Amino acid sequence: MVISAAEVKKLRDMTGAGMLDCKKALEEANGDYEKAVDVLRAKGAAKAAKRADKEASEGAVGSYIHMGGRIGVLVEINCETDFVARTDDFQQLVKDVAMHIAASRPIAVTPEQVPEGIIERERAVYLEQVKNEGKPENIRDRIVEGKLKKFFQESTLLEQPFVKDPDKTVGELLTEMSGKTGEKLEVRRFARFELGE
Repeated sequence: MVISAAEVKKLRDMTGAGMLDCKKALEEANGDYEKAVDVLRAKGAAKAAKRADKEASEGAVGSYIHMGGRIGVLVEINCETDFVARTDDFQQLVKDVAMHIAASRPIAVTPEQVPEGIIERERAVYLEQVKNEGKPENIRDRIVEGKLKKFFQESTLLEQPFVKDPDKTVGELLTEMSGKTGEKLEVRRFARFELGE
């Protein structure tokens, strides 16, 4: 199948991927744009995984103020080059993640960063719930671990469903952008302030 330059440009405009990548994706998908987008997304995730050990020391600190100054967020997102850090897409990502933090109140970036005291307190509460529900002792630990996993999905930034598109997590949003830019991206840290909290 012959793919025209116009078709390649259309896919590039849709995805922001490189021209050659778009051409190969369209060839692989026999000209089907939706399939080509899926091919690019899959390859972008693979590229992002390859770059996981790269150093991300450039980036931006973004802010978001909500409800007339009642909630404020600062977030640092890093990438590998200042070229990517200055792009509109990267700057929009920083704003979107800051807004997400304001709305979703994560307590840490990843489950590994949740303080051990909080994990132990949650585990104790879940264990008590399971006991009160009369669950058999031999499956209580598995149920508690399942509840902890759900807790991490609800309260850690990269595991939370993204507020603008709940079909993907914030982590998947970063992986998608990483595939688009060809660079490793990571949320280094954030701070969320709420008046009177």
